[in-house]
Amino acid sequence: MGQQIIKTGKILIVDDNEDLLKAAKIYLKRHLELVEVEKNPESIPALLNNENYDVILLDMNFTRDVSSGKEGYYWLERILEIDPSAVVVLITAYGDVQMAVKAIKAGATDFVLKPWENEKLLATIYAAMRLRETKREVATLREQQREISGELNKKFQNMIGISPAMQEVYRAIDRVAVTDANVLILGENGTGKELVARAIHRNSHRKNEVFINVDLGSISETLFESELFGHKKGAFTDAREDRAGRFEIANKGTIFLDEIGNLSLPLQAKLLTVLQNRKVSRVGANKQTEIDIRLLCATNLPLYDMVKENRFRQDLLYRINTIEIELPALRQRLEDIPLLADHFLKTYSEKYEKKITRISDAAMSRMHKHSWPGNIRELQHSIERAIIMSNSNILQPEDFNFGAQNPAGNSEGALLLEQYNLEEVEKILIRKVLKKYNGNISQAATSLGLTRSSLYRRLEKHGL
Repeated sequence: MGQQIIKTGKILIVDDNEDLLKAAKIYLKRHLELVEVEKNPESIPALLNNENYDVILLDMNFTRDVSSGKEGYYWLERILEIDPSAVVVLITAYGDVQMAVKAIKAGATDFVLKPWENEKLLATIYAAMRLRETKREVATLREQQREISGELNKKFQNMIGISPAMQEVYRAIDRVAVTDANVLILGENGTGKELVARAIHRNSHRKNEVFINVDLGSISETLFESELFGHKKGAFTDAREDRAGRFEIANKGTIFLDEIGNLSLPLQAKLLTVLQNRKVSRVGANKQTEIDIRLLCATNLPLYDMVKENRFRQDLLYRINTIEIELPALRQRLEDIPLLADHFLKTYSEKYEKKITRISDAAMSRMHKHSWPGNIRELQHSIERAIIMSNSNILQPEDFNFGAQNPAGNSEGALLLEQYNLEEVEKILIRKVLKKYNGNISQAATSLGLTRSSLYRRLEKHGL
């Protein structure tokens, strides 16, 4: 039995000889997914803008210029300007070695002579296709490496907690990680939504592929499409080179869209189109690239209420929340505070080279009474600050800054929660902390357990 031929690959053949084009197409379409032919080289830019070809077979000589090969060099240069990663095989009836060497130095991949043997032509095309795939992989790996290099030094990747609430989270991760289902992670700021996303990725069949984290709250409306979907060189003023977007970089891996509730309705529509079609089109290009990604999203906003208020698309919500995982606030898992505190104590004692051995019982008692509006992130910053400020080997209550928020159970704090909804409480708290630190954003953000950019977004949201 002969070996079964699997039809893959898309090629474009440009030659002014119609008989050659017809014969090549009849033969090659039995072996390749797509074979397009064109006798007019002036059509090349439009063809390249509408399709991703694995290989381009380009005649060296057209009717305007019979034998010098100048037209072939010209169109080779044009093709590589449009797509620097293009794989071009030049074809000619004149077996000139010097011409072949010059063509390859100019960027051609290979060189074939007319008339050709079909089997040799096919072998040349297959070799060129492998090169094209290698070029794509190298370009993607380069982009992935940029992302990965920023992730390697991130600490606190392991989730910590033994509370019943966290045990339920662990069980949910185990159930969904092995699937490719879209997951929506809900929870207040600082509860560890990114850690859940990373845990899902690490336990999935995509664990050896890239994990791309996208903070949608930090991407401006004008750069949204460029950041997520990529752009072509010259698509806008600062587009100095072709660039893959986050979705392309995440191909075969996992993409985590954090703060998805912050997207405007127009951007929600654009995102929905990509998620439905599983294809992206770079800004400035018409052709689309297929993507294979695992989608994880997170938000601290009430998406279901936002749907009712027409602030979030219902069809997008259905698309992203095949499975939901809701993270408990730190005040709902107080039994995990000693474990978390001990973890941060060891981490920052080592970082700042201080011999702090433990947290006093009095300080731990205060921690259990504090309401932790910034959740684990606030606890982390509080312990880091305490270690920096402490002159003892045991952390005491006075080493901590518990004054920014009333402890749980305090009558004023309870009254606030009774009288206002969560967003109003957040607004009141931010206003109080800003007043305490005389408008210093960095100090206020640290006290609240937020990043500066997160605090700025909340200031804008609340009109502060």
